[in-house]
Amino acid sequence: MAQEILLRALVVANSQTFKVFRDDYHQGAEQVAVKRSDPSIATATLSELTFRRWTSGAMRSLPQYPAPLILEHMYGYPARVLFGPADQVPPPALVPLFDESDIAMTARDAAAHASDAAALVVPDITLDQLDDDVIAVARAYTSTAPFEAHRKAKELLLVAQELLDRTQRSRQRDRLYLVAGQSAAIMSSACFDLGAFAPSVQLARTAALYGETREDGPLQAYAYGMLACLAYWDDRPAEALRKVQQAQKFEGLGVTAITRLAAIEARAYAHLGDHENAEKAVRKSLDPQVEARDELHDGIGGEFGFPAERLAMSNATTYLLLSDSNRAEDAATHALGLLAEQGETRPVLVTSQASIDLARARLIRGELAGAHEALNPVFDVPAEWRGTGIVKRLGDARAQLAQGAFRTAAEARTLGERIEEFTAVAAARTLSGSAHLAIDS
Repeated sequence: MAQEILLRALVVANSQTFKVFRDDYHQGAEQVAVKRSDPSIATATLSELTFRRWTSGAMRSLPQYPAPLILEHMYGYPARVLFGPADQVPPPALVPLFDESDIAMTARDAAAHASDAAALVVPDITLDQLDDDVIAVARAYTSTAPFEAHRKAKELLLVAQELLDRTQRSRQRDRLYLVAGQSAAIMSSACFDLGAFAPSVQLARTAALYGETREDGPLQAYAYGMLACLAYWDDRPAEALRKVQQAQKFEGLGVTAITRLAAIEARAYAHLGDHENAEKAVRKSLDPQVEARDELHDGIGGEFGFPAERLAMSNATTYLLLSDSNRAEDAATHALGLLAEQGETRPVLVTSQASIDLARARLIRGELAGAHEALNPVFDVPAEWRGTGIVKRLGDARAQLAQGAFRTAAEARTLGERIEEFTAVAAARTLSGSAHLAIDS
């Protein structure tokens, strides 16, 4: 029968089962690795078979490195003594596994960890200010040049991401995910207006992911609506339709979100040449038959909103795609009437786009003078405000002027040249190098 060794006696005295011994062994390995500045020691593992062999008393030599170092650290005896006879060691040797200094060190480590965790907290008043800031940027979007709106939203996104690294409180992280998602959504819209479509897609997806993280239906719906717009712009109306239909399935959407998505859906159907479903979607946008509200679209509003003048402008473009000049003119005129009531505060982008749609409707009917009259205010728009929606609509108007009876008209040539000069220095064209189809801007 094998003689009992000191290691086994210590294991029994400390009531160490294999699992307890294994955990203590791994902890000892990590501590020895630090003391010896040898990270490889921390990876030492132990099987139950090895444990049984060590404590059996049948070992003829010491275990392989680094086991002796770890065992010596655990029990405070040289490895050769640990694997020697237990009866040759005085009884006081059978002491607890860790002494008082180990306990004190563990307590200090725990206190330090708790202190670090307590430091990872962001003052709620900081989050309150961040909430206010993103709301302000969203609400001022229509009166802010796209470059500036992008800059402000980018600053807020970076702050939110930095604060997410500083807090572990789930309540605070949830608020920061919302700010990050809203900021990314605003940046996506600004990139679209500036003609930077690849970043716009990426930022819309980013907003959608933040929305998914906090299970925020309205934020995801806004982001998917933006992706639908971008797909439509990229001459992929079928993909646009899929995206907008995905957006419509998110929960918690209010009347404004439903209206906006119906308008996007109508334009996607129109681009596909599906008159029946386009008409149906327009009717839904005008009468969503819901009264619910959501905090993003109805509460914050601004860029996340979709007021009556924006809806009318969007539907005017849908009617143009359907080649219905009369209803396109009616919708554009309605939009401009609503905008006129706002006086100097009316949004530049929506006003200009509605004016261009009015001109295009008149060009369809051959009314060159009326189209010129509708476009005159647009030519006063500063370069930094000449976004994608304006540039593309004017490009379509320029194409109309090169067709039919307009081709030989001197006034048409003059108007066409004026459009070319205007768009040559537009913000969207300057940034992207080309103008593209807009669905919702």
